[in-house]
Amino acid sequence: MNFNDISRQGLVLLGCGKMGSAMLAGWLRDGLNPKAVWVIDPQPSGWLLEQGVHVNQSLPPRPAIILVAVKPQLMEQALPQIEAFGDSPETVILSVAAGTPIKAYESMLGTQTPVIRAMPNTPAAIGKGITAISANSHVSEGHLQVADQLLKAIGQTVRCEAEAQLDAVTGVSGSGPAYVFYMIDALAAAGRAQGLSSAMAMQLAKATVAGAGALAETSDETPEQLRVNVTSPNGTTQAGLEVLMNEGSGLGPLMEKTVAAAADRSRELANG
Repeated sequence: MNFNDISRQGLVLLGCGKMGSAMLAGWLRDGLNPKAVWVIDPQPSGWLLEQGVHVNQSLPPRPAIILVAVKPQLMEQALPQIEAFGDSPETVILSVAAGTPIKAYESMLGTQTPVIRAMPNTPAAIGKGITAISANSHVSEGHLQVADQLLKAIGQTVRCEAEAQLDAVTGVSGSGPAYVFYMIDALAAAGRAQGLSSAMAMQLAKATVAGAGALAETSDETPEQLRVNVTSPNGTTQAGLEVLMNEGSGLGPLMEKTVAAAADRSRELANG
């Protein structure tokens, strides 16, 4: 399967909220013909209606991809709309819906249905996300390559060795942006405690986290080495890190507990 198959057979987007819209915008920007896209959404936005795609119209007979981007609580209502495409090797189900395991799609659409489950995160809304994917045995390498291409419209992709790893992915990257947002708030609050104005403290915190993240992503050096590079012996950074890196109460053990809690909750939700 490739983009020519999508152009010929069509792509169905089930749900077009923030995540679906971000992906659709990326596909169209990358040259996908809007006439090859069918969108099912009960409340289509004005932006969607202006894109030239088919909105809430009869679906193509054998779409190459059906991308499921509805909220988990709406899944039982939404999936019957694509039930006719289950158990077909020609149509791949690619889901970015949180908390719905592959077996749920197989149960509702048929056990022979090719299913790819993806876990994106919120920076996908600006094309800076990262998405982990896992697939059942009916998905080919060609299917996975097309999924990679589609998901790269919203950032980077990685492949899991097993679906169970998506729980850990949820704990790290799925929930991770919220941890970073909270860290920005905490860093700004610490600045205010040292006498900075609220506006200055927040500007410093946001720019510091954004800049450090960009440096970590683009540098050939590891985050550990980057930390060492800016830590002078007996200097200010070392004084702060001695608190942050405390083996008992520092960020390391706290982050381990944080990720474990989120991953455990992901497993609970997947198991109903």
